[in-house]
Amino acid sequence: MTGAHPQDDAFPMGQAEFVGLMAAMQALMSLSIDVMLPALGHISNDLGVSGANERQLVVGVFMTCAGIGSLFPGALADRFGRRRVVLFATAGNFIATFVCAISPSFPVLLLARGIAGLLTSAMMVMPMTILRDRYEGDAMARTQSLIATTFMVVPMIAPMVGQAIMLVAGWRWIFGVTCAMGVVVFIWAGLRLPETLLPENKQEIRPLVIVGNMRLALTERSAIGYFLGAAFVQAGLFGYLNSAQQLVGETLGAGTLFPVLFGLMALVMAGANFINARIVVAFGARRVSHCALFVFIVMGAIHALVAMSGKEGLWAFVVLMTISMCMLSFIAANFQAISLQPFARIAGAAASVMSFVRMVLSSLIGAAIGLSFDGTALPIAGSMAVLGVMALAMVLYSERGKLFRRINPPEYYRQNQPPKTPPHGG
Repeated sequence: MTGAHPQDDAFPMGQAEFVGLMAAMQALMSLSIDVMLPALGHISNDLGVSGANERQLVVGVFMTCAGIGSLFPGALADRFGRRRVVLFATAGNFIATFVCAISPSFPVLLLARGIAGLLTSAMMVMPMTILRDRYEGDAMARTQSLIATTFMVVPMIAPMVGQAIMLVAGWRWIFGVTCAMGVVVFIWAGLRLPETLLPENKQEIRPLVIVGNMRLALTERSAIGYFLGAAFVQAGLFGYLNSAQQLVGETLGAGTLFPVLFGLMALVMAGANFINARIVVAFGARRVSHCALFVFIVMGAIHALVAMSGKEGLWAFVVLMTISMCMLSFIAANFQAISLQPFARIAGAAASVMSFVRMVLSSLIGAAIGLSFDGTALPIAGSMAVLGVMALAMVLYSERGKLFRRINPPEYYRQNQPPKTPPHGG
């Protein structure tokens, strides 16, 4: 097995377009969350939501359903192909998001958001699966970091776009942005995305086959610690997203600056992803992500102490949280690549079950963190420190107590990577 897909010589996309399309898929998930943040208060007021924290359900329900839905696309993609699943999911997301825009009540909105989450889950699973079809190991981590660098443009600008729409129109028009993004992904994938599933890797749609493949993914020791570890650190991010508007926008007094600060934090995260793409092949996904995890734990503990002092201001929060978010950039892509490494033949099923566990676990924990909001950053920061320690325990289990190992030397990935431009110039 090389670091590239066996059919790379005929692949119709150059690397830049491939990275752009995968980023657009992942961005559809991110946009569905981030563009909503400035409008949560308006949505709750217009639809008669009484509880201050209930507004978080617009985000929490979507993320939880996305986690549940992620259990299915991989198995379907292992049988029918990646391309068909992408097109079906983007079309369904458009319809569900349009229903959100015309929802007459909060329960109807939450129902439509849940359905949108179920369908949009494919945008989380399919890029992972397609990447595993074409890359492995540190090369996959590098490409995922390039994708993350690109799609981080969305969380940079999404809250500002949401805020701008709120200045000239109602919150319902915000859902139009997500609809438009879905149309872009549908057309782009329909015209340019080839099928990356090899015919010999097709799996049967039989419960025993699907369950067996998923069981294999869940019981592989070298993988389980990494996708559970990713779930724990991601839960800290989701906890922040759930309560960001209340904490940063209201309690810490950012006001209309909230979307700008949110975008700046995303910009720094994009820079961290770019750095990871430049260094991961040289140093290895394990070494980079293990170092980042230790920093993540330390920063969470420091931030918790600052929050407990009662003297935390807006800019102290922004600096401390941005450092933690940067560490997530070094952790996420590398953990994903390491956990999918053993599953070239069943990449879809493995990506689905890992995404399911990661999203459901992180969404539920993140929702609990958000609902525990007490007017300070302590629930978020303290949870990040604890969750980081839990992630470290999981990694130690997968690595049998040995951190900072290097599996393949840099030369392996230099010799086994797909060409940046296909020979026929596509």
